[in-house]
Amino acid sequence: MILAADYSQIELRIMAHLSQDKGLLTAFAEGKDIHRATAAEVFGVDFEEVTNEQRRRAKAVNFGLIYGMSAFGLAKQLDIPRNEAQTYIDTYFARYPGVLNYMEQTRAQAAEQGYVSTLFGRRLYLPEIKARNAMRRQAAERAAINAPMQGTAADIIKKAMINVQAWIKSNPQYDVKMIMQVHDELVFEVNAEQADEIKTWVCDLMAQAATLDVTLLAEAGTGENWEQAH
Repeated sequence: MILAADYSQIELRIMAHLSQDKGLLTAFAEGKDIHRATAAEVFGVDFEEVTNEQRRRAKAVNFGLIYGMSAFGLAKQLDIPRNEAQTYIDTYFARYPGVLNYMEQTRAQAAEQGYVSTLFGRRLYLPEIKARNAMRRQAAERAAINAPMQGTAADIIKKAMINVQAWIKSNPQYDVKMIMQVHDELVFEVNAEQADEIKTWVCDLMAQAATLDVTLLAEAGTGENWEQAH
């Protein structure tokens, strides 16, 4: 049987930790659906009244900002006018000012020192952060904002792999083999009769791979193949 375990919204959790934005930290601390919470803020409605379409748009904003998406890119993705997309972004930053502050500080720091770092000290050098060509400079700025989040997520999954493999070696009573890592997901072959117990152990070990100001959460599923395990 295949068991697939992945982190829940790990990059947004890292963003909350890095930016120390009170709104994001509170939403995660309360265990809220972060996309629904963002939609409530951006659209000015009660959390319980958020529609599926509003949540979908808020999800695009949440992940789009992590990747440095512009209003033009967001408008294209959501098939809405550019000024409407800009309004979403402006409202997001007004509601989550810590995120805007993090982005501005990161751009300035990257320009000053020529690199950014993950939480664990791994660096990404950005030789074009001071490029005269605006497109190259802006691409480097987007990378500067995104790399600490994506890079930290990559560091955490590697630490999780080490922890899980150590657990597997020290618990030979479990028939389990780690066979693949895909982004923030670990995939295993497991004994079907032991799957539920292994799932609990794996998710707990993944959640303990790093200590952030928000709780890391890993979720898992099982199936006869990788698709079913999702």
